[in-house]
Amino acid sequence: MLIACDKFKGSATALEVAGALRRGILAERSGAEVDVLPVADGGDGTVDAALAAAASSSSSATAAAPGFDERRCSVTGPYGEPREARFAFDPGARTAVIEVAEACGLHLVDRHALGSGALDATVATSAGAGQLIAAALDAGARSIVLGLGGSATTDGGAGMLTALGLGVFDAVGAPVGPGGAGASHATRIDTAGLDPRLAGARILVASDVTNPLCGDDGAAAVYGPQKGLPPERIAEIDAGLGRFGALVERGLGAAPGEWTGRPGAGAAGGLGFAALAVLGGELRPGIDLVLDLLGFDAAVAGADLVITGEGRLDEQTLSGKAPAGVAARAGGAPVVLVCGSSALPRERAVAAGFREVFELVSIEPDAERCMREPLPLLERIGRLIGGRLAQLAARPPEAR
Repeated sequence: MLIACDKFKGSATALEVAGALRRGILAERSGAEVDVLPVADGGDGTVDAALAAAASSSSSATAAAPGFDERRCSVTGPYGEPREARFAFDPGARTAVIEVAEACGLHLVDRHALGSGALDATVATSAGAGQLIAAALDAGARSIVLGLGGSATTDGGAGMLTALGLGVFDAVGAPVGPGGAGASHATRIDTAGLDPRLAGARILVASDVTNPLCGDDGAAAVYGPQKGLPPERIAEIDAGLGRFGALVERGLGAAPGEWTGRPGAGAAGGLGFAALAVLGGELRPGIDLVLDLLGFDAAVAGADLVITGEGRLDEQTLSGKAPAGVAARAGGAPVVLVCGSSALPRERAVAAGFREVFELVSIEPDAERCMREPLPLLERIGRLIGGRLAQLAARPPEAR
């Protein structure tokens, strides 16, 4: 069988979840063959999944496991603070996996300072994301998977692009300031200094966001409030992103709206726009991109049961999250899902491809304990699965 779980956010990594389930299963079925392939949906946890897949390949029979190792570099955080960020790199395949949230993520921001106005969300910069890409190129990457989830920025990717050598100038010829506020003052761009290595690199953008760069459904209007943009400045930042986007389109010789209106351009505060328009990125659904990267199809081949999961099962799970992607590509093998709690009726989960759903709260009603101490509970779930293995793995006649 194959365990292909995402993290339980705030409680356990994907590898920890899989390890606990595996221990429980083997406690009931000591001779069972249990492979582990931690997964992610292209957001936070994607670097961890890549590293965990490489680590687990040395202790299981999982096929086609990539050879990622962890790399670190110094970058600029969302509010200009220096920080260390990670990415995963496979030297053999010359492939890097980057999460922009490592450099400019909302989880790095003091929420109290943001809410009190001590931090100005209009100047949050994505420069660190560009520095991560440059570090991957320095390492020799020719293919870069760029996960766009969880950013603190709404700068249209201007910070990322300037870190990669794009000149962005205001009306008096000075480099613009940081954030969406700075990008809104841009009147000229210069592509001459853009890192030439980008032309030889394939940029795969992992995102399920379909918003355009600007407008009522754009980056500032939809996602700005959760990043701390004051309501009274959202229209200003949105208009500035529109001007910056149009400026970039003119500089690249693109038609008006060719890139600013592209679905996904509004991802990560406009990093989607910058990656697609300037870096030549290819937008892919996050979970499919990650499963391809990790060699999921080879790993699942021949599995008689697939176990997937995440912290909470709800309607969002069915819209591009990791468990839904795993179920869709299980190759006919029965799929069971493990979660902390579920908001879906059983029939809805079954219709989505999950034969059975195992919830931590079904064996420990205290939700706080489930969050605080998930691993022993996951082991108990593993024992339950191990004890019912024959029943859970039985395929219906039409699938045999």
